[in-house]
Order: sequence, then C-alpha cells, then structure tokens
Amino acid sequence: MPGTGTTIRSLLHRPDFRRLLGTRLLSQFGDGVFHASLAGTVLFNPQRAADPVDVAAGFAVLLLPYSLVGPFAGVWLDRWSRRQVLVHANLLRAALVAVVAGLVLVGVDGTPFYVAGLAVFSVNRFLLAGLSAGLPHTVDPPSLVSANAVSTTSGAVVTVVGAGAALGLLQLVGPGDGGYAGLTLAAALPYVAAAAVAAAFSRPSLGPDHLTRSARLSAREVLVGLVAGARHVAAHRPAWAALTAITLHRLGYGVLTLMTLLLYRNTFASDGFFRGGLVGLGQVVAAGGIGTLLAAVVTPRAVRRMGTRRWIVLLLAGGGAGQAALGLLFVPAGIVAAGCVLGFMSQGVKICVDSTLQESVADDYRGRVFSFYDTLFNVSFVVGLLTAAFVLPASGVSYPALASVGLGYLLTALAYTRLSGA
Repeated sequence: MPGTGTTIRSLLHRPDFRRLLGTRLLSQFGDGVFHASLAGTVLFNPQRAADPVDVAAGFAVLLLPYSLVGPFAGVWLDRWSRRQVLVHANLLRAALVAVVAGLVLVGVDGTPFYVAGLAVFSVNRFLLAGLSAGLPHTVDPPSLVSANAVSTTSGAVVTVVGAGAALGLLQLVGPGDGGYAGLTLAAALPYVAAAAVAAAFSRPSLGPDHLTRSARLSAREVLVGLVAGARHVAAHRPAWAALTAITLHRLGYGVLTLMTLLLYRNTFASDGFFRGGLVGLGQVVAAGGIGTLLAAVVTPRAVRRMGTRRWIVLLLAGGGAGQAALGLLFVPAGIVAAGCVLGFMSQGVKICVDSTLQESVADDYRGRVFSFYDTLFNVSFVVGLLTAAFVLPASGVSYPALASVGLGYLLTALAYTRLSGA
C-alpha cells in the first residue's frame, strides 16, 4: 500500500500514478487540439456559418447520444480491464480523428460530419470515465483529493495548452477547410502516444478488482448492472448530493459557454491586449486554465481545513457572485476575468466531486457510477446550451440571463448544503 503523503512530489514518486497521469496528459492534449479544430471549423471558419441554435444543436448531437447510453457502457468498465480500455480507446480515437479530418478537408458537413465527431466524443467520454475509475488503484485513500487535484487539473490545463498549440499552428496553415483539416489530424499523434504509455500497465493493475474474463453480457445483465449501480449511489448520501451539485453547476456552465461564444463571434472586436474572434476566445480559455491551476493549489488545502462539503458550498456561492459581478460589464476584460473565476470554481467543484465518488463508491461499481456521472455532466451542459440558444440574442449580451446564472449558483449552494448536511 502506498504511503499517505499528499504532496505533488510524493504522488509523482508512485510509478503507477505517473503512468496514469502521463496517459491522461497526452490524451487531453490531443483533446485540446481536436476541440480547437472543431470549434474553428464550426464557428470561425469563413467557409462555414452557424447561428446560436445551430451551435447548440451541434453540441447536442456530439454529446447527447453517447451520454444517453454512457451508464450502460459503464457496466463494461466494471468488467473489462481498464488498462485495455485506455490502450484501445486511444488508438480508436486516433483512427476516428483521421476520418473527421478527411471530412473537413473535402468540405463535408451536416449529418456525416456530426456522426464522425460524435464517434470521437463518445470514445473520449468512455476513456475519461475509465481514467477516473482506475485512479484509486494508483494512490491510497487519504491521497485521493490531492491526486484528483493533480490529475484532473493538469489534464484540464494541457487541454488548454493543446488548444493554444492548435491556434499557433493555425497561423501557419491558415484558416479554411484545408487548415482546419490539418489541425484535426494533428490530434491523432498524442492519442497514439497515450496508448503507448497506457500499454506499460499490467492488465489487472487498474481494476476492476474482480476482473471478469468474459466481456459478453446480455441486455438484461447490462440493465441489472445499471440498476445495481444506481442503488449503490442512492445508498450513499455524499455521492448523490455531489452529483446533484455538479449537475446544477453544469446547467449554468452551458449558458455561460454559449454566451461567451456569441460575444466573441458577433460582438467583441480587438482592442489592444484583448482580442476578438477565435484568439479572444482563446484568451478566455487561457484565463480559465489559470483559474483551474489555482483551484488545484488551493482545493487540497481548503479541504483539509474545512472539509469537502463546505468547500463546495463556498465555491458555488462565491463563483455565482463573481460571474454576475464581472460578466455584467460585458467587456472583454470582464469576460476574461469571469473566465478565470469560472475555471477556479468549476475545477474546485470537480476535484471534490471526483474524490467524493472515489471514496464513497466501491470499486466494483465505479465504472457505472463514473459513466453515469459523465452522463449528468454532459446532459446538463447541453440543456444549458439549448436553453441559452433560445433566450440569448445573437450578440450574446443579456443582463437577465447572466443574473439568472449567478442566482442559480447561489441556489445550488443552498440546495447542496441541505442535501449533504454541510
């Protein structure tokens, strides 16, 4: 059993944790490149155009179909070797990304484009659930908060770095279908590297504890497994309270995401340091990355001082007030600052929710629970996006909508307080 040290140095002394972290970082760097290329293709490519409803519908097509079957897929994460999942899922993503790149190059859009993108996102969500389910096998329980702070935060940061690298590469290849196709294809390289790193694990090292040799399951067995996972969560108050909090948080996050996209596409112009368009949007993403890093530093210490539940309440309440205060200015500087606050709040809450689930859920149920968590995470985000698509003007400027999001976060903090007993 590893020691109980919770510093970054002590975590990095553990070979299995380093290897799992390396798999995550390479994989999520590729995600950053792929997401930037996709966003550029749909939102900022001069050869294409999309209105707010089209943008929200695109997110829905890419995220919802897998999210609806994700909990069922999670049954396999509790039967298959999670090491095998990490290896094969990354290789599959690399192949699918090449298909998407080909579609972008020849100017294909509509159903074929979204189906190919959906395939990449679906494999990605399955892989991330596998990473989270396998993490407790690389550290001891007292180190989980710190391990999640390091792994999920560094993963989020390298996603931002990957997006930044894609933006830099775009300056060389130029906009248009050819340039964005090249960016998309570039994401395949880190996916292949992630598969190579994950292959160094032994087959049973990431669980599940009771590995089933046969992967064949009847539809009834899948459904029974799903129901058993739901009952397991329902029996653990900290788990379902945490899932409720992050689901409500993601509703507001979806509204803020579409608002920001519209502001930078249709309203903000470059003015000195603060830019408009895709580069300006990159500044918001970078600010969110800074907030994410700060959350990684502050959250483990805050949890030790006040506990996970109280820290989640403080994050939601403070984050809601910060979004309203900074965002209501509707100027680039305010939106960038609000992005930093949102990154801090989002990552702090996610670290705590991940750790709560890993601590309170038995290993034989973690695959199902984290897949269900992933479903809630994405469905609530898309619901927020779709709601925003019908209430936001094309400019993205809406004082009532932003005030409602701020109030929603405050109400979420109160709801979580009651549900969790914080």
